[in-house]
Amino acid sequence: MCDPEEAALLRLEEVFSSTLARINSHLLQPLLTSTPEPSDLWGWECLQLLEQLHTSSQRLWEVTEENLHSLRERLRHPDSVGLESLLLLHSADQVLQAHLEYIDSYTNCMVLKAFQNAAKSKIKYWRAQRKVVLQFLSDVSSQNTGGPVLGHALHQPLVHHVQQYVLLLLSLGDTVQESHPARQLVVHAATLFGNLQSYMRQALDQAEDTQALWSTLSDRLRNELYTPARRLLQDSRDISVMVSPLRADRVLLFDDALVLLQGYRVHTFDLKLVWVEPGKDGYTLHVLTPEEEFAFCARNPQGRVVWQWKVTQAVCQALRGKKDFQVLEVGPEPPEPPSCRCVAYTFRMGGRLCQATYEGEWCQARPHGKGTLKWPDGRNHVGNFCQGLEHGFGICLVPQATEDKFDCYKCHWREGSMCGYGICEYSTDEVYKGYFQEGLRHGFGVLESALQGPQPCKYTGHWERGQRSGYGISEDRDRGERYIGMWQADQRHGLGVVVTQAGICYQGSFQLDKTVGPGVLLSEDDSLYEGTFTRDLSLMGKGKVTFPNGFTLEGSFSSGTGRGLQTQGMLDTAALPPDPSSIRKRQLGLGAFPVESRWQGIYSPFWDFVHAGCPGDLQEALLGFHIQSSRELRKSQEYLYCDRNHSKDSMHSIEDILEELLKHREPKALQQYLKKALSNSLHPLGKLLQTLMLTFQATYAGVGANKHLQGLAQEEVKHHARELWAAYRGLLQVALQRKGQALEEDEDAETRDLQVHGLMLPLVLPSFYPELFTLYLLLHELEDSLYSQGITHLSLFPDTKLLEFLDVQKHLWPLKDLTLTNNQRYSLVRDKCFLSATECLQKIITTVDPREKLEVLEKTYGEIEATVSRVLGQEHKLPMDDLLPLLIYVVSRARIQHLGAEIHLIRDMMDPMHIGGLYDFLLTALESCYEHIQKEDMRLHNLPSRWNSRELW
Repeated sequence: MCDPEEAALLRLEEVFSSTLARINSHLLQPLLTSTPEPSDLWGWECLQLLEQLHTSSQRLWEVTEENLHSLRERLRHPDSVGLESLLLLHSADQVLQAHLEYIDSYTNCMVLKAFQNAAKSKIKYWRAQRKVVLQFLSDVSSQNTGGPVLGHALHQPLVHHVQQYVLLLLSLGDTVQESHPARQLVVHAATLFGNLQSYMRQALDQAEDTQALWSTLSDRLRNELYTPARRLLQDSRDISVMVSPLRADRVLLFDDALVLLQGYRVHTFDLKLVWVEPGKDGYTLHVLTPEEEFAFCARNPQGRVVWQWKVTQAVCQALRGKKDFQVLEVGPEPPEPPSCRCVAYTFRMGGRLCQATYEGEWCQARPHGKGTLKWPDGRNHVGNFCQGLEHGFGICLVPQATEDKFDCYKCHWREGSMCGYGICEYSTDEVYKGYFQEGLRHGFGVLESALQGPQPCKYTGHWERGQRSGYGISEDRDRGERYIGMWQADQRHGLGVVVTQAGICYQGSFQLDKTVGPGVLLSEDDSLYEGTFTRDLSLMGKGKVTFPNGFTLEGSFSSGTGRGLQTQGMLDTAALPPDPSSIRKRQLGLGAFPVESRWQGIYSPFWDFVHAGCPGDLQEALLGFHIQSSRELRKSQEYLYCDRNHSKDSMHSIEDILEELLKHREPKALQQYLKKALSNSLHPLGKLLQTLMLTFQATYAGVGANKHLQGLAQEEVKHHARELWAAYRGLLQVALQRKGQALEEDEDAETRDLQVHGLMLPLVLPSFYPELFTLYLLLHELEDSLYSQGITHLSLFPDTKLLEFLDVQKHLWPLKDLTLTNNQRYSLVRDKCFLSATECLQKIITTVDPREKLEVLEKTYGEIEATVSRVLGQEHKLPMDDLLPLLIYVVSRARIQHLGAEIHLIRDMMDPMHIGGLYDFLLTALESCYEHIQKEDMRLHNLPSRWNSRELW
């Protein structure tokens, strides 16, 4: 059975539906039939607002009809249709929204005086419809006519209807038990429409105040400030405030803006970008906006409280984008607007942001967080901001005069300037990757021009305040020339080495990009020139030439176009020929550029990061970032908001990195950890190694692959291993400090060398090995050529004849290992003896780790001894006299290419702790074999007719 309240609701809805239908037909539709004059702008705007009112009235009628239908269904079938089926209850928000739309449309018409305008435009019609209009009213005397009567007729039925809604819903709530499923719906609906009652009174009051305001302003001010939906919330004429340092004749608070009037000047501040803070004196209210900061000073504390409450309330409402009941409720503590907001704003005042539009996050009236700055000329910056300045990662596009050309800066910023790691792609097709400070290239960086450019070049090295300065590598691709050395103010200045594609090497001093003073030049044929040179490295002035055969030419040199090199001096042919190996192995750069200072620009950002405690917000500024670099994508908005997120496998926060580091301190675990870290460019250690690889390739690959730079390269690799171990120790210290622990005392030199050569160098060496080994190949090219000739001649021998030729004692020959057919003789067997040792030695080229190469050599020695022991039937230790011929045999059968380069690299890179030990002995034995094989060519030419000749070693 249904309650009486439900029946009363039905009657109320029937009456209201009928009233709305008559309002639409008798009042609103006739208003829409009048057409204003084309010049009557006010009339046209009134007509538009009345059309909106008619639309919202129609919508309200439709919702009322739907609710009426649900009530009738409920009354027809009270047992099967529950109370919660009523539209008014289960869709109370929908019903409420229709009422709000009508109220907003009505008050917009009220503010513009649209009803007065309509009454005047059809005065005869309204006089004829006077009785019809008065039927909708209960508190208007018959003497009132025109616009006021029309306005009352359009809102009074709604006011009465909502009032009855509230009473009936409250009464219905009293009759519904607490446990009833519709109980909460009834209470919710009653609350909503109770708030709607308050909102309607407030909306009508605000509309009246706003309508009155426009009549007090000049036409100029009214035209600048008026919008139909704008409502006045507070006027300084009602509660006086003084404004400082700005001066204002009047302060107006609207529901969307704070306005200061200064004569005919209007200062408008979007409420979404207004922050208010109470002053300490109780009279002052500080107001913050993107371009202005000022204060309201009230006459008394109560006035300040009212203004603060009203502004705070209005800001919250503006940020929500709707007239929210919570905001409009009267209470002692209005909700605080969020300090961080997301709004678009165009700067108007002078300065670097003039006319720029910022869209993004704000805090305390300053861009703060992620956002986009766009200037009218096409410049834009997308990234992070802090207190109004670019701070953190950002991408800046700067258009150039050329059509569709941009300078693109993908960098880290600090307080408005580029600082930290960045990638800059210029419209000239140049690309810079490196570090910045205060907006200028500073620290380590690489500047490279396009290969197809007019002057293709590349610089890898240090910068100071935007100029090349310090140690750096420059490559002039047109000239086929590389400069390795010191720079100052963008010019070669100080000691330097020039390497050309023709194999010429020059070392000397430079000043203002020109060679000065004496220098040394090594040519491809190992001739040595000492003296002064021209820019293109031609001898000029006094000098001395030392030829490979030991002859010297000393005097004055000159050169000219088409004249070649001319000299006047003394040729000395009496000098003894120099040692060929010493001539070939001359090294440049050693001592000229201390290895400790060559690449400090790479290590400095890392140590700054470590000394700062490895803060997470600087991690990307150190490690760089991985984004698409396609020049086409640079033009798209998607590129500006590039995704720099990384997968879990490839990227960890610095906190994760330090935590992981503490878990792997045991020797074996540490080795695995360092191997993984060094291979990950997003780990601080991996980033260091990747950058060092880049500098190594820039120095020693291509044109720089010159044998006279081998010493410079190998000491650099060792130094990097030491520095990377120190870098690991630095990270470990930070990780322990975060746990409240301390790193054990500093390592002594012996312990450090043990870790560097035994742990770090084997992990680092593969990254530099291709370029480094190439230098060893070039340096030992002649010896390896003689060695190859010896191997070629020895390979002609069958096994037994070779063993006999090498004076291997016959009782050591592994004849038992030879399986011969009836048609074979011992003298024809080839590559069968000591096969296991031969195959073992061949593995020496499969690894780059010097220790592993030495282990291969040790296993080879073990295989030789094992074979001999098997032949003799007992364990046998080979003396040196027996070992050396057998080792020569194994080396000759292994046919290892470039064995000299391998031996010297092992010798240079081996752990010092092995010097004087077994590994040193075995390596010395291998060196002896290598030297003997080089000399075998001459022995073979002097062989007697019999194979059994014996010679002393």
